[in-house]
Amino acid sequence: MADNIPNLMSHLDVGDKVVLGLDVTDVGTNIRKFMWPDYVVFMGMLMICLIIGMYYAFFKKSTNSEDYLVGGRNMDTFPVAMSLIASYISGISLLGIPTEVYVYGVQYAYIVGGFLLMAIVMSTVYLPVFHGLNLTSTYEYHERRFDKRVRLFGSILFTISSITWLPLVIYVPALAFNQVTDINVHLITPVVCLICIFYTSMGGIRAVVWTDVIQIAIMTGAIILVSVKGTLDIGGIANVIERNLESGRIEGPNFDINPLARHTIWSLTFGGFAYVMQAGAVNQNMVQRYLALPTLTSAKRALWIFFAGLVLIVLLCSYVGLLIYATFHKCDPLTTMLAREKDQLLPLLVMTVLGSVPGLPGVCLAGNFSAALSSLSTALNSMSAVVLEDFYKPFFQRELNTKYTYLLMKLTVLIFGAICVALVFVVEKLGAVLQLSMSIGAIASGPSLGIFTMGMLIPYINATGALYGGLSALLFMSWFCLRTQTLIASGDLSFPEKSVTTEGCHYSFTPKQSSTSNIFFDPSVNATDVLHTDEQFMIYRLSYLWYTLMGTLVAIIVGVTISFFSKPNDPRDVDPKLLAPFLRRWIKPRKYPNETMGDEIIYAYTPTTGQLENRNGVKNGNTFVSEP
Repeated sequence: MADNIPNLMSHLDVGDKVVLGLDVTDVGTNIRKFMWPDYVVFMGMLMICLIIGMYYAFFKKSTNSEDYLVGGRNMDTFPVAMSLIASYISGISLLGIPTEVYVYGVQYAYIVGGFLLMAIVMSTVYLPVFHGLNLTSTYEYHERRFDKRVRLFGSILFTISSITWLPLVIYVPALAFNQVTDINVHLITPVVCLICIFYTSMGGIRAVVWTDVIQIAIMTGAIILVSVKGTLDIGGIANVIERNLESGRIEGPNFDINPLARHTIWSLTFGGFAYVMQAGAVNQNMVQRYLALPTLTSAKRALWIFFAGLVLIVLLCSYVGLLIYATFHKCDPLTTMLAREKDQLLPLLVMTVLGSVPGLPGVCLAGNFSAALSSLSTALNSMSAVVLEDFYKPFFQRELNTKYTYLLMKLTVLIFGAICVALVFVVEKLGAVLQLSMSIGAIASGPSLGIFTMGMLIPYINATGALYGGLSALLFMSWFCLRTQTLIASGDLSFPEKSVTTEGCHYSFTPKQSSTSNIFFDPSVNATDVLHTDEQFMIYRLSYLWYTLMGTLVAIIVGVTISFFSKPNDPRDVDPKLLAPFLRRWIKPRKYPNETMGDEIIYAYTPTTGQLENRNGVKNGNTFVSEP
């Protein structure tokens, strides 16, 4: 009887007389857990990843560092596009988006407008520059456009971003696995990560890309499977829509211009654009894949496939959030503690919908872990590129042979993987993961996007302006984001949630104490507003979606100011390849190469006349400079 509690709950109405006599502990321990077929399916996914890694380690070995990091720049478009999707859609998205929709409603789904804006800007501004420079590390751009200091700073930002983001990526699927197996999070995390670290370090980017292809297939299939079966179980899509409309979870875009509102169409479109531009378009994780493609045309094609896949996954995950509410609409599993954490709602739905079919829950949890492994392997492979290209080569004269190059890259994967596993102990204390990941990620993402944007769109900015602009944004965003998360974690800053009820529960439980979970839904109240109204907290009420854009603007404003008061670049001194394509036609080239900006008089020797001619700007051949 206990095994069927979730299914029974979803079909009972308020008048039904069923008394199970179970307390919360009984309910939590008797819900259907993983069986041996589920473990077999789950382990099968991990074994496939291992086999791919071993294949590219022993049978299709990389011949040099470029082959290891960018696949020799001749990979196929489709697998790279699938890898882009898998790398971006981590377990944070698979668990976080359904949780977001269950708790706050569908507003987050309108972020797809920001995705479209990202694809347009990336294809016309950033991607042509990256691909045209034939880079391995994205941050090599900073040295070509500015100097070595900026390159090092950009690489440090990427390292900070990875170290703050990857522990969340690892923790989320481990939390889901804990929900259905009771295996401790800190036991499953190192085991699965070791497998990921092994195939990433052994096989290089080819292994990462092809495991991503397998993982995105498992991931998407799992979401579709639970969506279709769950919808049929509660009587069709009409019931899903009706129940969510009644609770206010399905609503139109919020056009409020208040930047403090948690979700508005403006913050989702423009703030979401800045976030996904940095996270999914201009950081090393993603650009490294675009650079593995042979032509700019194939890279743009991969970008648009990435956009389409991103929209599909976000919409599917949003629907799953609606399905969770429709399934438990009369008995909130968070209040009754069927799910101990918000981000365990999806695993609970999986066991409710698919628990009666051995092996299917294993497929769904394998899909969840697949998302995490693809993100982790991508980040670790990218980190090895950054360490080799940005931390070693610019500062050490000794050129490494092939053996020691591989050793350095593999040690990087091992060390950073171990650090991220250890930091899981920290992130498990910080709350729901979707907002958390976007908030903490903005600490480094804003400054990083700001430096790339200054470099490609504002040719007047010099190296000093770019460096201090990025540094100012990093310090400001560190203070702002960490302070906001501290207030949220302490309960001093909270957000109203959509209504839930336990009136349809037919078992005894001890309600979970929450300051917001029992708020009655009032359609006139904007559920994106924040609860705390003390003036000292007003600045921290800014929507988390604006964080990356705010950090970007701080970097640009400071960079422009410092460049103006020092010595701004002459745009004609900037290599056109480093600027956005549309800017190149507006910058008038010098009549002579490297024409001077000051009052120097340049004399060039002309062999045909045997004379020194006054020819400002000629620095080719025999050139003499005289001060006036």
